[in-house]
Parts: sequence; structure tokens; C-alpha cells
Amino acid sequence: MPIVNRIAEFHPDMTAWRRDIHAHPETAFEEHRTSAVVAEKLRSFGVEVHQGLAGTGVVGTLRAGSGKRAIALRADMDALHMPEANGFAHASKHNGKMHACGHDGHTTMLLGAARYLAETKNFDGTVHFIFQPAEENEGGGRVMVEQGLFEKFPVESIYGMHNWPGLPPGKVSVRTGPTMAAFDIFEVTIQGKGTHGAMPHLGIDPVVVAAEIVLALQTIASRTTDPLESVVVSVTQMHGGDTWNVIPDQVVLRGTARAFKPEIHDGIEPAIRRIAGGICQAHNCTFALRYEKRYPPTINTEAETEFCAKIAAGIVGKENVVRDHPPSMGSEDFAWMLQKKPGCYIWIGNGGAEGGCLLHNPHYDFNDEILPLGASYWVKLVETALAK
Repeated sequence: MPIVNRIAEFHPDMTAWRRDIHAHPETAFEEHRTSAVVAEKLRSFGVEVHQGLAGTGVVGTLRAGSGKRAIALRADMDALHMPEANGFAHASKHNGKMHACGHDGHTTMLLGAARYLAETKNFDGTVHFIFQPAEENEGGGRVMVEQGLFEKFPVESIYGMHNWPGLPPGKVSVRTGPTMAAFDIFEVTIQGKGTHGAMPHLGIDPVVVAAEIVLALQTIASRTTDPLESVVVSVTQMHGGDTWNVIPDQVVLRGTARAFKPEIHDGIEPAIRRIAGGICQAHNCTFALRYEKRYPPTINTEAETEFCAKIAAGIVGKENVVRDHPPSMGSEDFAWMLQKKPGCYIWIGNGGAEGGCLLHNPHYDFNDEILPLGASYWVKLVETALAK
């Protein structure tokens, strides 16, 4: 079951679609051009189109035969707020925005599958093609679910895919259980007492307090979590002060926390509160904590994972299906959909990561050679899950 010949025939079309989307990146909930392109192409294939979920979301529906079963395939559409450093012709035309995570490729592979399935209709049932906005940071998947995605488009299971730099083209990673981590953000505001930098004894220095908190937060992973479990607490921002000789009133720390297991995940916020509170009390200052649980862990269900592994093996060969790839501390808002429906999220090899071709890197570009492979995977998944 190699790459579908018909999909290989329109590989040049898919490459053109992908590069057009790459050249016109749009960020969270602003994917107006991208969603319009997706909707127009789906309609041209003969696919029923629904627009408006999560603002810029698109759902294409294709029915064949008389079967009552339905499944969903999902791709993300948004880009990142970052400049592109590439010099090729399809580089970003929008300053400060870039497709640095391959969502342009994900969208294109799902469009290619929709085109083929609309031509052949070699299945019995309904497939919903979900094109989701705002995967990066803003939880477009959660918004689609909250706005009735599965009430409007009932399905028995749902499937997702992401390209993976460092995994060679022609290889696919599939794993049961936690695949990507929960994603939280936090903000600790430390309120001290400002004073002259030469007279620190007259104030309460929030910079020193903040430094102690940054170091102490690392004990959440190193001293309060089982060494066999995974947790990350990273302070990524520190803001405070305006000039050389003034100790500021206030310092703000911001960062992210990641975990796989619910019991580990649920313990992070109380630990941050306990540590920050104890240090601030010791220094006679106060603090406020803002903590947001953005994405839950991405957890693949067993039956659907084994099914996807078999589909992938039929295309790339069993020896090229990686079953022991470690999970990633990155996060994915497809997790919100997996909380509602059983399903599986796989990684498809994008090739070497040398030369800066890493996710969220200004030199990243999606590997167009894998477009037919991803589209073929989607097609065989549908034709097998909804077999006549």
C-alpha cells in the first residue's frame, strides 16, 4: 500500500498550495485568507463546507455510500509571530509572521486527501475534514469543541498529524498514551518597596526575591517530583526596573510548565504558590500568582493508535513505523479533541533538522516531498476505517 498514484500525480498542485499558504502566514484567529483558500478548494472538490467555528475554522464534510459511521481528520492552519530568515521565493510576505511549524503542510496534506476522496468515494460513511485555527498558544481546538464541533459533526473517532524534523522522511512515529505534554503558563508578580540603588536597606528588593524564586522553582522537578516522572517549570521572562540606580517596586516573572500525568500536572500550581509565598514571606514582601492551564496532555487511545500504526505500516513499511519514540514536552491543542473522542495523533518524518530546520526556527520550511505521503496516509485511514 505505497503512496497513492493519483495523489502523486497532483503532487505539483499540492506543492503550489503549500507554498502559497507559507507565503501568506496568518496567526491565531486571523486566518481569514487561509480559511477562504481552504473553503474554496474544498468546494471545488465537491466537498460540503461549514465555516465559522472558532471564527476562522473550516469543516469539510464528505459522504459516500449509505453507512452511518463517521470519523474526523484534523489539520491546523495558523502561523507564528516570528520573522522568517529564509530567502526562497515562497518566504513570508508578512513581516513578523511565519509558518515555522509546518501547519501550511498539514493543511495541504489534508486538502490533498479531500481531493482524492471526493474523486473516488471509495468508502462507506462520512468523513469530516477539520481545519482548525489558533493551535499556537491560543487553543483554537478548545474553542471549536466549546462551540459545538462534535454536536454539529458527530464522529466516533478523530485523528491528527504533525511533521517532525529529525525523523527521516518515510518514517512515522506512533505511540499509545501520552504523546505531548500539558501546557500551562504562569505569572508571578513580586511587590517589594522601591528605593535608591545605593541605599537598599531602605527598601525591599524584589529583584533579589525574584532571583531566589527562579532558582527555587527548579526544585519542583529536581526535589519534589519522582525522578521517574516528567515535569518542566521554566521561567522565560523577568521584567522589572527602569534605570541603573533605582531598585524597583515590582518584578514580574513569567514562564511555562509542562507535564504528562494529571497528578503531576495538578501539583505544579500549588508548588509554585508555596515556593513564591514562602520566599516572599521571608523577605517581607507580597506576591500575586496568575496560573492558566492552556492545553491538557495529548493522550492517544490504544485501539485507535494500533489502527493508525497498521495504516502507516501499509504505506511506509512496518520497519519504518517508530513505536518507541519518546513523548515530547511540546504541547498540542488537539488534546482538547482527544478529551472528547478517542483517536490518535502521529508524527510524520520531515527530514533532518540541520541548518536550522527545526520547529519554531526562523529557517524552518516544510518538506514538500512528504506531501503525498501524508495525504496517502489520510486516504488509507478513511478507506480502511470506513470500508465498504
